[in-house]
Amino acid sequence: MCTGAGAGAALLIKSPAQVAADTAPPPPDILTAEVEDRVISQALITRGKVTSSQRTDISSGPRAGEDAGRSVVTKVKSAPGRKLTAGQVLLEVSGRPLFVLEGAVPAYRDLVPGKRGEDVAQLQAALRGSGHPTGTDLSGVFGPGTEQALTSFYRSIGYEVPVTEAPVSLAEAPQPEAPQPDASPSPTAKPEEAPPRSLPTFPMSEVVFVRSFPAYVEEVHTRVGDEAGENLLSLSSGALTVEGSVTPQEKGMIRAGQKVRIYSDTAGREFSGKVESVALERASAKDGGEESGEQKYTVKVAPSRPLPMKMNGENVQLTVVAASSRGKVLAVPSSAVSTGADGLTSVTERTGRKERRIPVTVGVSGDGFVEIVPRKGARLEAGARVVVGVQMRATAGRP
Repeated sequence: MCTGAGAGAALLIKSPAQVAADTAPPPPDILTAEVEDRVISQALITRGKVTSSQRTDISSGPRAGEDAGRSVVTKVKSAPGRKLTAGQVLLEVSGRPLFVLEGAVPAYRDLVPGKRGEDVAQLQAALRGSGHPTGTDLSGVFGPGTEQALTSFYRSIGYEVPVTEAPVSLAEAPQPEAPQPDASPSPTAKPEEAPPRSLPTFPMSEVVFVRSFPAYVEEVHTRVGDEAGENLLSLSSGALTVEGSVTPQEKGMIRAGQKVRIYSDTAGREFSGKVESVALERASAKDGGEESGEQKYTVKVAPSRPLPMKMNGENVQLTVVAASSRGKVLAVPSSAVSTGADGLTSVTERTGRKERRIPVTVGVSGDGFVEIVPRKGARLEAGARVVVGVQMRATAGRP
């Protein structure tokens, strides 16, 4: 019995040295990473919005005619996302249409027969593109062919061409017959005034020009019964581009011509592009009743290939490649590089349980890696293991 009691006590009672050994932390794990032969790129990641190259905000419509008391929206023929073609009617104001045509020059005057100019040539091209030839009229001259094409176009969209009453010039007015030799002129006879001529008119208030088709309705802010005034609807047209913004600190990393990766979260697809421009914008925010300004830079990205039109308005991820190594270089994780008390930059190669300090010169960094070049007399190859940190082991019953 005494022998058994002694053996049990020996199992339960430990010396101070044994207790210290049992409670001491385990030796740490040495974390290593492989030396790689790779291309290193420095990238800036931001967000951007896909937009069309042209956005047109329509803030007024056709003027009320002589028989209309006020300018009021009488029909809305557009809906957000609708694809538009040349000659399509967007809405109707006081019974008159507002339609869209292709052209780069904004409408700035009413056009009638006899007018000349670049805007007339643009109208002629738009009419021909819609299937209404202008005959033998010279480009930029509103002649009989353009007059006939305009009338035909209005009828094709279901409206009568508007007219303007213009006085007849002396050259156009009918000349009185020559008096007979034996007839004596009557002192009371007066020449009759020629009636004014009705000229087919292309009013600037009934058209919106966009640079190219297809065009799309982005937003509609009006409905039947509203006054025809500000902010009726918005159109987008042309190829899709991407606009993002960066801070002044990030702006130094971006310049025109840099490659950009465009990632669509919705489609799960990646597209390529280039930085087109970087321009300063001023964004103001109200804070406590006072305006505080924050500088930002707008980055415009031109896709290498046309983006799908369904991406219009989508928020995408932009990755700008700011710098890159010329081809593959020897690279290690940034945490593998350290500077000792002697000021020497180095990495620590680990083979089994042996460690060797290798002096290096660092180069391009990016994506969490840094380029290293072993100094003269030192040697390090791809595939070797270098120390990147130390991790403490967890013990049972300890966090």
